[in-house]
Amino acid sequence: MEIRRSALIERSAATTFDVIEAAEHYPQFLPWCANAQILARDQTVVAARISVNYHGVRFDFTTRNPKRRPTWLAVHLEQGPFQRFEGEWHLTELAADACKIEFTLHYELASTLLGRVAGSVFDGIANTLVDAFARRAQQEPPGPTPKSELPSVPDQGDP
Repeated sequence: MEIRRSALIERSAATTFDVIEAAEHYPQFLPWCANAQILARDQTVVAARISVNYHGVRFDFTTRNPKRRPTWLAVHLEQGPFQRFEGEWHLTELAADACKIEFTLHYELASTLLGRVAGSVFDGIANTLVDAFARRAQQEPPGPTPKSELPSVPDQGDP
């Protein structure tokens, strides 16, 4: 299955990127996301375990996602009930307070039984992702946003 969606929103690419990258907040605005845990995060990658619970269908998956803030984040499956699961978020700054979101996802569930049960459920989830992230980004205050929380580097003092 391939999903391609896009949206124009009145928030900066940086604000929108930070919403997409912050998987730990997904349960607050994605009704199908029962839990999300960040496994690793630095300036070039974020890895997360996502727990899905939607219409009685439950499963977990783990992704490791290379990123270039604020314009691009790839999604790569590490573990889960998919034979194939890869995608990309592209954000294009249109103005200081506007951007274009483009999302592509290619996925195929691994087992035919899970595919029959979860396939239509996951199709519905995937088809609503861009709208859900756009709504969430528009709830953020306009203007510059801080980078996603990253470990700080201690000050080395003056040379």
